[in-house]
This record gives sequence, structure tokens and C-alpha cells, in this order.
Amino acid sequence: MKQRTDAVFTYDNPAYFNNREISWLRFNQRVLEEALNRNNPILERLKFISIFSSNLDEFFMIRVAGLMDQVKANFNKPDNKSGLTASEQLTAVSKETHRLVQVQNQIYQEQVHALTQAKIQIKAIEVLTIEELNWLANYFTERIFPILTPIAIHMYQPFPLLANKSLNMIVRLCSLTDKSEKTAIIQVPELIKRTIQIKHTDQYVLLEEVIIYYLNLLFPNDEVISTTVFRITRNADMTIHEEDARDLLKAIESELHKRKWGAVVRLEIDQHYSDFNVVQFLAKMYDIHDADLYFLPGPLDFTFLNAFYSQIKACYPELAYHPVQPQYTHELNKDQSIFMQVKSHDVLLHHPYDSFETTIKLLTEAAHDPDVLAIKQTLYRASKYSPIIKCLETAALAGKQVTVLVELKARFDEENNIHWAKKLERAGCHVIYGISGLKTHSKICLIVRRGEQSVERYLHLSTGNYNEQTATLYTDLALITTRDDLVDDATHFFNFLSGATEIPKLNGLSIAPHNLQVTFLSLIDREIMNQKQFGTGRIIAKMNALTDKTIIMKLYQASQAGVSIDLIVRGICCLKPGIPGVSDQIRVHSIVGRFLEHSRIYYFHNNGDDQYYLSSADWMTRNLERR
Repeated sequence: MKQRTDAVFTYDNPAYFNNREISWLRFNQRVLEEALNRNNPILERLKFISIFSSNLDEFFMIRVAGLMDQVKANFNKPDNKSGLTASEQLTAVSKETHRLVQVQNQIYQEQVHALTQAKIQIKAIEVLTIEELNWLANYFTERIFPILTPIAIHMYQPFPLLANKSLNMIVRLCSLTDKSEKTAIIQVPELIKRTIQIKHTDQYVLLEEVIIYYLNLLFPNDEVISTTVFRITRNADMTIHEEDARDLLKAIESELHKRKWGAVVRLEIDQHYSDFNVVQFLAKMYDIHDADLYFLPGPLDFTFLNAFYSQIKACYPELAYHPVQPQYTHELNKDQSIFMQVKSHDVLLHHPYDSFETTIKLLTEAAHDPDVLAIKQTLYRASKYSPIIKCLETAALAGKQVTVLVELKARFDEENNIHWAKKLERAGCHVIYGISGLKTHSKICLIVRRGEQSVERYLHLSTGNYNEQTATLYTDLALITTRDDLVDDATHFFNFLSGATEIPKLNGLSIAPHNLQVTFLSLIDREIMNQKQFGTGRIIAKMNALTDKTIIMKLYQASQAGVSIDLIVRGICCLKPGIPGVSDQIRVHSIVGRFLEHSRIYYFHNNGDDQYYLSSADWMTRNLERR
């Protein structure tokens, strides 16, 4: 391979970078393609269609909304990697998304057809028998009709404020008595299953189609002229000015209320149920341009397939993945104290194959052990009924000193985390919220225990959250250790988080935004040096996303020095592999499948003295600079 010798050559070229948003859409396409993978059981294939929709909702609520805000603010500065302005990115995103949702609808139809081979059918109401229709009419009258509240739209009744992601329909009516026209809006109830099972059959019909079919019962004195089924997506990004907020918790609670009613960023229309005039009215009212208007041939909001999966999985377990039973790690004896065992050796856990029960047992033991003096822990995303929270409460109520950093700004978990913060405080925990302007994304727990000779410290570090539910769905790595350098660093780290000290010099840990990026850059530089001196440069890195420009350009430099680089990037990857003279020594793979690949592992050959790093950080600018 011919190496670069031109001293003025720069890797800072838009041609060498993938746009972040388009790269994300390609990732979501890979998720959707799992719905075509025959190695996945049919219910799992339907679930991947649901995941694609859920991902896309969040993408519009945050990323697309952010680009729209930039355009409205006349912020025209190009993206620092791809060179595209916000307006150009929106155009590219719209084009690609319109293509993808059409593909999604086609895949949905194919999978619904495949579902019939298992004798399960999602059917149109029109093909039901008289007996089935009679049952459905009774179901509608008893279960659905009492919940529906049609709201008339006229000059004395303004258009109602509709919730984000809610499914709605506008019905145009003509009076049977005086032929006058009127319009009403109906919200499809969220607390009723979207897929209604016809009694004593394996046939299902969609809730919105049932409502449309029986509109004459809702409007007995009117003729239905048209029905338009639509769904809106709102801007859900939050802006918290922490330096101006006297009470961060209250400030976030206030923003959460506002988020429910953000500006509309996407309007979806069911093309089977649409009225041109109504669509024009909605687009004008919500200030939606053609690029943000989506006419879809199938049902709106395929996230209902996740509930459908849960609805029928128990009856058809053979149509879903065979259950994986996490094992209690062989490195520990389940019947003995974790503290006594970890003294002699570190324990590495690989979830979901190793059970999260080990982590729960560690915290349970700490909560009840009279020799445990203190527990210090970060919480980013905890489950709704978290056993970890229960352990921390128990420990505090037992008189132990418990300090918990609850990250209130964890996106879409803010409300849950506010609840836990209040609950932990009531139990006597010292709850802190971290450093102003930074999210605390670290997953770390330090336990201080009275030993025979001196105080002992036990450390749990993880690439994933302290969440027993996601621990069965995500692959993550965790380390339980008593290593002096790591427990010393952890002690200093918690003192820094609580505001008691400045960030200290660390020995075994690297922390963003202080030295994590610098650490990675120096490690890559060392591989470049080793490649030039010994020909041994080697890097393997596994992460969720790669967006940081400085890291990417350093990897390009390493590639041109001859360093062999393998990257396993699940989602966004702004690096372009295989560019002659730039990245020809870099290979990129993405793993999308049954489990969400969440662990971050960084390997550097170090001329034979292999070094491995685990991290809660991806090679993303936000992870390296703002967390």
C-alpha cells in the first residue's frame, strides 16, 4: 500500500464523511430488513417493523425537529462533516424517508400474508361473515362507542389540541334532514388494543377500521361524506438553560409539559381514508410542507405491532424467538457472598448471556450487610419497577450513606427519573443531579464496606444501564472489581460529581469531557507509531455510533500509516471505509439482530501488549464533549 507523503493533504473533506442523518436512516433500514429475514420467526419479523416505526418517530421528534428549528432561525452553517446545510439535510432526509416508509408498507403486507400461513389473519372488515359482523357490532356498541367523543369543528369550537403521535380521524358529514354539512374529529382511543380479535377465531381487525365501519352509529342523523385518518408527530426536543434554572427538577417538569404540545414536524395520512380538502386544511393549519406530508398505503403507526406481538405470543410461542435463559455467572458461587469472592478476582459479566441477577444480588447484599457503610451510584435509565432502586432505598433506611446521581435529562426517561429522584430522597438517599451543562452517562456503582483491617471498596462498572429489563434485550459488559487504581478513581469521580472537588488526575479511568477523547487519540497515535516501527498496528472498536470528526480523521491517518482497523458500528457511522488513499485499511460492520448490540469495546494491539477498554461512551462528539 502506498502511504500518503503529501504534508498538506487533509482528511477534512465532505467527500470523506457520511451525513449523520442519512447514516441513521440507513441504520434504520437495516432494522427494517430484519423483517425480511426468514431466520427470524414471523412474530419477530412483525416486531422489527414496529421497531422501525418507533425509531423513526423519535428521529423526527428530535433530529428532524432540530433541523427545522435551524431553518426557522436562518441558521445556514453547513454540517462540519458532510458540508450540508440544515435545509439540504431536510431535503435528503425527506426523500429517503418517503422511500423507506413505502418499503415498510410493502414489507408489512408481505408479512401479514406470511402470518396467514400460521392461520392468523389481520383482515379487512368487509370480508367478515354476517355472524362475525354481528359480534363486532355488539363489541363496538359495548366496548368502543362509550369511549368515543366526536368533537364538532366550527367557528365556535376551535380545532382541538391533539397529542403527539395520537391517531385521529376527521369526518365530514351531511345532515339527513336539512342537508347542511359539518365536520367532526375523533381520536382513536389509545387504551383499546389496535388489533381486535374476533371472538373464537384467530382473525383480527384494526380499531380505526371498526370505528369507520360503524360511524353511522355515532352519527345516526348524518350521512358520512368522507373520513380522513391522520397522525401528527411533534417536536419533542427540550431546551434547559441549567445556568438559569434555580431548581433543575422543576425546570425539567415544566419542559416536559411543553414537549407534549411542540410544533408539528410530520403529518401522516392513510391514503385509503383521505379527503383532499381535509388534508389541505391540516397541512395549512400545522404549517406542513409537501416534504413533511406522508401518504401511506397501509395502516398508520406500525408500533401497534409490538402490542400485537405481546397479544398473541403466549398462544403461539413457536412463532417467536426461543427464550434465552440468562445464566448466573460461573465466576461466582451463587450461595456465597459476592464481597468475599470478588476480593480474590475480578468478575466480568456479559449480558444478556450472564444474568443481571448478579448485579441485583450485589446491591441487595450491600443493602442488608451491616458492614456496608456507603453506596454511591449513577442512574441513567432505570426500569419502572426497579429492584436497584429498592435496594438503594433499603440501604438508606438502614442508615447507610447512600448517594445517587439521577440523570434527569436522560431523553424520554425524564419523567421516570424525576419520580425516582423524589422517591429516593424520601427514603433518605442523598440525590444529586451532576454537573451543570453535562449529562452524566457513566454507569458506575461504588460500595464502601468495613473490612477486618481497613475499609474495603467494591466497584461495579458497566457499558449499559442499571436496568434489569433492558439487560435481557441489550448486549452489555460489566466489571466487578476491587482494583486499587479503579476504586481510587471512582472515589475521586463521585466527589467530583457531587461538586466537592475538581476533577483529579486519574489512573485507570478516563472521563469525558476532560480526557476521554485525548486518551483515545493518544491510543490511536501509539498504533500509528507501532505500525511505522514494527508493522504491528491494529485497532478493533465496537460501538453504537461513530460521529466524532476528530476521531474519524485520526482513524484515516492511522489507515494511511497502514494500521489495520475493524469497526463494529451498530448505528450511525459518519466514517466512509474503503476510500483509496484515505480509509482503505478500515473495515466497518454493523450487527443488527435479536439483541441490541450496546457494549462499547475498544482494543489496541500495543505491539503485543494488548489493551482492552470498556466504556459507556461511543465515538460521538456528544459523548466525548457533552457528557
